[in-house]
Amino acid sequence: MKCLKCGRPAVFHMRHHKLALCEIHYPEWFVKQTERAIQKYRMFDPGARVLIAVSGGKDSLALWDVLMGLGYAVHGLYIDLGIDWRHKGGIDYSSVSREKVVQFAATRPEARFTVVDVAAEYGESMPQAAQRIRRGRDKPCSICGLIKRHVMNRVARDGDYDVLVTGHNLDDEAAALFGNVLHWKTGYLARQAPVLPAQGEGLVRKAKPFCRLYERETAAYTLIAGIDYVYAECPYAIGATSLRYKETLSQMEHQAPGTKLQFYLGFLRARKEAFFRERAEGVTLTPCHNCGQPSSAPDLCAFCRLWER
Repeated sequence: MKCLKCGRPAVFHMRHHKLALCEIHYPEWFVKQTERAIQKYRMFDPGARVLIAVSGGKDSLALWDVLMGLGYAVHGLYIDLGIDWRHKGGIDYSSVSREKVVQFAATRPEARFTVVDVAAEYGESMPQAAQRIRRGRDKPCSICGLIKRHVMNRVARDGDYDVLVTGHNLDDEAAALFGNVLHWKTGYLARQAPVLPAQGEGLVRKAKPFCRLYERETAAYTLIAGIDYVYAECPYAIGATSLRYKETLSQMEHQAPGTKLQFYLGFLRARKEAFFRERAEGVTLTPCHNCGQPSSAPDLCAFCRLWER
């Protein structure tokens, strides 16, 4: 198969776009698609101060690389959750992931990043806090998400960043949408979007520049760009419902290329209707009495209640 642009041997084929590109033109296409999404959804301006949450995985490192290449003032944030499965025959997942971030930044003089060590700052790692609260029941994913959202917003707010960006790709967004539609979680549906605007002085603006790019497309970019990342999934993610949703959608995608993209873009068109706007505007937030971050609770936010226990 030949590159559609130059006729050289193609290294990547996208069935849904009917497009094959070589190792030179694919990265160019990938960067342009990212820039197009930023502009289309008015995620942030060229002069914006951008904070990117980096995990050591392919998506966040690829996004960091692309944004720096486009000339954005972007600063990394790594949250060390203290996930260590060596006692179960696995790896020190957080340390390995952190090292990938360090290695990435070391090869790019313009790359700067901050590390927030959850155990050092709050007295417990994420698994320890989850074990204390949930007493071994189910997975700690909800606690993990709570901690990451709080820390990301705090760092972005205190650092006076204009926007917080994450590496969520189309597969992530389509799987989340599939689960929310399956269970008709209207509140989550109302708030799922490429951009979430800032609310008052507490919640910072959030954006997902990779929301229209498939996971395999970001993987191809990191491979061609020579970006080393942590290949292993988070140990706690094994068997997660979101992975089953992804598998179901991938089967549909295999039979009908473009299914995930059509599903997601169709939703974005539908969410402009009043049904979604009413539910998005129906949540009242007040500052947490302890940390000051917006919360739907009248006194302490869920994050502060987590550590009080």
